[in-house]
Amino acid sequence: MSKILVLAEKPSVGRELAKVLKCNNNKGSYIEGSKYIVTWAMGHLVGLMDPEGYDNKYKEWKMDTLPMLPKHMKLTVLKKTGKQYNEVKKQLLREDVNEIVIATDAGREGELVARWILEKSGVKKPLKRLWISSQTQKAILDGFNNLRSGKEYENLYHAAVCRAEADWLVGLNVTRALTCKYNAQLNAGRVQSPTLSMIVQREEEIRTFKPKNYYTIHIKTDNYNLTWVNKDNNSRIFDEEFSKKLAVKLKSGSGKIIKVDETEKKKYSPALYDLTELQRDCNKIYGFSAKQTLNIMQRLYENYKVLTYPRTDSRYVTTDIVATIPDRLRAVSFGNYSTVTKELLSKKITGNKSFVDNSKVTDHHAIIPTEERANLMHFSSDERRVYELVIKRFLSVLLPPYEYIQTTIEAEISDEKLIAKGSYEISKGFKKLYQDNNEEKSGDEIKEQSLPKVNKDDTFTVKDVDLKRGETKPPARFNEGTLLSAMENPQKFISVGKEAAKTLNETGGLGTVATRADIIEKLFNSFVIEMKGKDIYPTSKGKQLIELVPKELKSPLLTAKWEGQLEEISRGKINPHTFTSEMRNYATALVQDVKMSNDKFKHDNVTGKKCPDCGKYLLQVKGKNGTMNVCQDRECGYRENVARLTNAKCPECKRRLELRGQGDGKIYICTGATCNFREKASVFEKRFDKKGKVDKREVNNIMRKMKKEAENDMNNPFADLLKNFNK
Repeated sequence: MSKILVLAEKPSVGRELAKVLKCNNNKGSYIEGSKYIVTWAMGHLVGLMDPEGYDNKYKEWKMDTLPMLPKHMKLTVLKKTGKQYNEVKKQLLREDVNEIVIATDAGREGELVARWILEKSGVKKPLKRLWISSQTQKAILDGFNNLRSGKEYENLYHAAVCRAEADWLVGLNVTRALTCKYNAQLNAGRVQSPTLSMIVQREEEIRTFKPKNYYTIHIKTDNYNLTWVNKDNNSRIFDEEFSKKLAVKLKSGSGKIIKVDETEKKKYSPALYDLTELQRDCNKIYGFSAKQTLNIMQRLYENYKVLTYPRTDSRYVTTDIVATIPDRLRAVSFGNYSTVTKELLSKKITGNKSFVDNSKVTDHHAIIPTEERANLMHFSSDERRVYELVIKRFLSVLLPPYEYIQTTIEAEISDEKLIAKGSYEISKGFKKLYQDNNEEKSGDEIKEQSLPKVNKDDTFTVKDVDLKRGETKPPARFNEGTLLSAMENPQKFISVGKEAAKTLNETGGLGTVATRADIIEKLFNSFVIEMKGKDIYPTSKGKQLIELVPKELKSPLLTAKWEGQLEEISRGKINPHTFTSEMRNYATALVQDVKMSNDKFKHDNVTGKKCPDCGKYLLQVKGKNGTMNVCQDRECGYRENVARLTNAKCPECKRRLELRGQGDGKIYICTGATCNFREKASVFEKRFDKKGKVDKREVNNIMRKMKKEAENDMNNPFADLLKNFNK
């Protein structure tokens, strides 16, 4: 009997598909049933061959071997997942398999994962595509009942190959050129270079910023306060002498109300979450990194099946989703949300343009809850936080707007204009879900207040005049949330022309929702940026690197144009060979640019300690979770821990402990400013051996987190190519 082979992206997804498809015979690397065989990748099993595979001359990094431009790009089986590839290949080539269903993630990179495996294994069998946005049993069954032809996704595959080959040609060539030219481990790329450039540029703006003093004047009356404004309604005065004279004038005058404006206003819920918006909120509210949020989302999508596909750039859903909303509401009807869901379910649910718009959904709709009811006992605290953020936003778009009356009083003293603002609530609407509202604070100097009932032509007596001095502030440094915003809309953060801004707006900025978190992590891991508190700073290496990177490569416009072209390729409107030909020419030009440069690079983080392996002086670098010494020789790769922030808690104040030193000299030190706890690692770790007792729940949580992080690390097609290039 002939069978259908289903290829998933990860083991966890494969197991779920097998369960739904009634495959019960678990063979370890695949699960078989009467009709289906389900097997899986582990992220990428196949990737582009590294340079050394084309020619032995590339084994040594030399400028005279650049640019590297293989006539035909070749595929290779990735070493760390080679065993699984061989097992998958065996199943693909089975004589009783006459059809293949690609069930990898429904997106450009997921298509690449599957197609490269099929191409490398040489299989030529009919292809179907499973394209779903959630991992519930209903979604999987619906997907298998509506499988699409593999031919529909060939252009998406071509776009994915073009992206991968362009990153190889440009990234590896420029990286080798910079490293060879300056005898330092320097890497560049079409997304990471402009992202780093924005961070460096922001730091320069802060460094050169010159603060200015300004003054505001506030008038106190018996019942309310007023603020002086000019004809443009600006309250800031940059002339000290003028502000003092004005304060005297206002103090001696009498006041009159010349206008009272009461306006009924409505504030609607923000749009549903896409990945970037969710990452921003998680960073702002909980301090999560972009990568951390994505990893949590993947678990909520794959393991718990309570949220839809995370890697989406849409904040809308399609019309067919509206009919499923009641089931989704029932799934999230627990705790404080049950009152809201009952209220919504008691009325007819209709989709409106604020969240239902087919034209604004491409591959995947916004992130919303699935019809699967969550078992919250299995969630970690962080998983529950992310889940509840999505629930709140989902319920918000279904609730009425927040309604209030805004009152603006305009007054006059000696022909000078004064303003007071206030508001009172009519109906909470969607804001009843956000009692601990985390809205951005306004920079407006005119603060809202509770205002009494006043009428036009009323007069008032000035009780006091308060002249306040302020100082203009430099632009804020990026944190991970604002950096994601800058990557999504770079035209709002740096000066570009109107045409360039239009292009950036149309193409979605730097990278994609699926890659931005990895790009930020890569910048941290290559030590060109570092974290101080929540703020991101460029390191000396990062600042120097941006000076050395060819000008065009660090422009956000370049990668925006690339993403635009890749989108056109996926729609069949551009020939992929034209794109890769341009990339070859571009890589050649970039290498030539580096070769001709007269710039210099200097390590200013050299320690007095020599590498025990090669004898060169070590460099001290700061990672996201601590400090380490690394060898400056690219081929050596030695590194040692200096100080690393751990998850271990101080027994005295419960703050996280830092682990410092090497070998027998390792010591745990508390990070609390007022806590003096410090203890040798060997002594501290014995605390956990007493009576052999451990917290099983904590151990299970840690093990599960470690397993997930390990799986996620496999999902990078360039991990092998650049595995030694992270100092």
